[in-house]
Parts: sequence; C-alpha cells; structure tokens
Amino acid sequence: MVGPGEVDDDLEEETREECSKYGDVIQVVIYEIPSGVVPEEAVRIFVQFSRIESAIKAVVDLHNRYFGGRTVKCMFYSSDKFEALDLAPQPDELPGEGGPS
Repeated sequence: MVGPGEVDDDLEEETREECSKYGDVIQVVIYEIPSGVVPEEAVRIFVQFSRIESAIKAVVDLHNRYFGGRTVKCMFYSSDKFEALDLAPQPDELPGEGGPS
C-alpha cells in the first residue's frame, strides 16, 4: 500500500476505515522494516478483526488489489507472533537468505 518513508499519520485510520467494511476491527499495527527488503515489501500493515469471518472476507477481497500504485498482498499471520509484536520478516523471507530473490 505504501513504500518506505511513506507512512503518515493518516495511514492507520484510513486502513481501519477501509477494513471496517468487512467487520469490527480491533487493532491496526503498522510496521516499517528498516532495511533488507525490496521497497514493495518494506511496510507491513497488520489488521486484527474481532471475527475470523471478517478477516477471511478482507483477505479474499483485498489480496492483489491495486492501491496507490502498488499491489496489496494479504495473508494470515501467526496470532502468537502478532501478540508478541514479532512483526519483522523471518530470515527465509529475506532475499539472499533462503527467501525470495
């Protein structure tokens, strides 16, 4: 949705508003990866819904949607990692370290 350095004060609220179409949003967390990834993957936006059905609808509808000149990638994330705020990419997700290149 946005690239490195493009996160602004409105992004969290805009994301919450857009995702509330699918159900009750509990929390939006924005995590900017400091380095080591391509710009298209440098900002991760996590949305926690109150119901799994809402999350499923959001992933189905938003995945591969074009927004702000970028393709949105949506997927489910480990609840345990999210609750621990372990939001950084794992080594196998980074180019050159066994991940995509």
